[in-house]
Amino acid sequence: MNKIRFSILAACLTLLLLGTSEVYAQTAMDKFGRGLAGMTCGVMELPGNIVQETRLHGAAGLPKGIALGLGMIVARELVGVYEFLTAPFPIPADYQPVLTPAYPWDYF
Repeated sequence: MNKIRFSILAACLTLLLLGTSEVYAQTAMDKFGRGLAGMTCGVMELPGNIVQETRLHGAAGLPKGIALGLGMIVARELVGVYEFLTAPFPIPADYQPVLTPAYPWDYF
């Protein structure tokens, strides 16, 4: 049964990739990947913001990093849902990321 499901999934993905131009598929897939990463790895914003703020301000950046990280968890996950759902559409222009850094692990 699992082999049949895998075969159907592989066939659908192959048709999806072959049905679009290479450049469009690459940029739409980047946006899809950013959305998936944002939805699943949004909690990485907490340590990421702590690292970023302590690099800038030393130990004084720790409380600011915690506060920013907690807020960015919510933002990253909501933007992840947005990018995941709008992946086929070039919104914003040229599939640019909504947040910077584009992926939550880019802080490290």
